[in-house]
Amino acid sequence: MTIVDVRAPERFRGESEPLDPAAGHIPGAVNRPWKALLDDAGRLVRAPEIDDRARAGTLVLSCGSGVTACVGLLALAAHGDALDARLFPGSWSGWVAAGGDVATGA
Repeated sequence: MTIVDVRAPERFRGESEPLDPAAGHIPGAVNRPWKALLDDAGRLVRAPEIDDRARAGTLVLSCGSGVTACVGLLALAAHGDALDARLFPGSWSGWVAAGGDVATGA
């Protein structure tokens, strides 16, 4: 299983957190910002880094609250790459509220 966090890199690294009491990411998660899944015209593009991880097992997409992670799921599905991808609906807010461990940095 791979956790893919689609928040902005500075939030993922723990440099900025405008909403939750702790900054950072779920330990072991990788960052693939949702804005990188759009081209200049706002169309969904392939997500090769996510695609490669999907082939290795289950993907769990996460963001701040569970909303923008859906962009990642949509990008995978739009290009036929939603192999075993799921949403973590609580995402970072739910993780922190439940007392989950916090990682920072890249």
